[in-house]
Amino acid sequence: MMKKIGYGSIFLLILAVMAIGVLSSELSAEKSKTAEVQSDGPETARTDQATAGITHSPPSLDEVPEGPEGEAVKRGYELVNNTSEVLRADAASVEDGQQRVNELSCTSCHAGAGLEEDSSSMVGVASAYPMYIGRSGEIVTLEERINGCMVRSMNGEVFAEDDEDLDAMVAYLNYISEGIPQGAEMPWRHQNSMENVPVPDVDNGEKLYQASCLACHAADGGGTGSNSGPAVWGEGSFNDGAGLARMTKMAGYLQNNMPKGAENTLSDQEASDLAAFILSQDRPEWEGHEQDWPNGNRPPDAMTKERRDQVKDGTIDWNEVLGKEAK
Repeated sequence: MMKKIGYGSIFLLILAVMAIGVLSSELSAEKSKTAEVQSDGPETARTDQATAGITHSPPSLDEVPEGPEGEAVKRGYELVNNTSEVLRADAASVEDGQQRVNELSCTSCHAGAGLEEDSSSMVGVASAYPMYIGRSGEIVTLEERINGCMVRSMNGEVFAEDDEDLDAMVAYLNYISEGIPQGAEMPWRHQNSMENVPVPDVDNGEKLYQASCLACHAADGGGTGSNSGPAVWGEGSFNDGAGLARMTKMAGYLQNNMPKGAENTLSDQEASDLAAFILSQDRPEWEGHEQDWPNGNRPPDAMTKERRDQVKDGTIDWNEVLGKEAK
């Protein structure tokens, strides 16, 4: 015979059911919160951590540590700031020095040895490599990127893999990149490009050069010094395989960096005119154009010798160079 369940027992049973319900609800909410966090994924969390609080604040050269590491950083600074002077001075002969490197320095494009935020800063560059470069069609190391500049922008020779000067440049770039994690977004990088370059007027570009550029870069484009007024054409300048030999890059660079003291005053049209005039002048030729961009997407705006000759004889199609549809 079954015992009768009293009202007190029933009341306790109801309380137990309610407690289980509350506990279940809390567990469900906690799982939901966890799922929400996990849905962002670990990659998002890492990205947020890598990009939060990134500022352009390189360590002072006065704080370079003592010892071999510090000596390498200091040597790297000298190489970046006075590239041609240092390397030519170390060459066995004048001829060897001229073959080793042209008349430019890294500072010719990256002001203040790459420390100036608004002028092609190299702060953080060490944290960006290894990086895929479309022009070479592969992932390149920082050392390989430096050597790319040596044979294009510096129109010279590569460093050997075991060259102490190459190690010194890497040491310097690592030093000025301290505190910037791999993959960080650096707003001061990749600013020197004009996406929609107007069809240029080369004659007007020559007038602009004579009015605003001649004093620093000389009438013949040969410059007055690698850091005071680098060569913008001629044998002492970059060859036509360098990034600046492209209209989009040169126009963007001129607008963002020139004239000194009056940056960002050139209109798009003026920057295009000036870029076309400078890039239509004779300069060293890069012999590896056919090997560049092996995976496709070759940009059309490189000013090669063929294009320079077309400017001179009046047959150049600027719409083709700039990737525009002819009107």
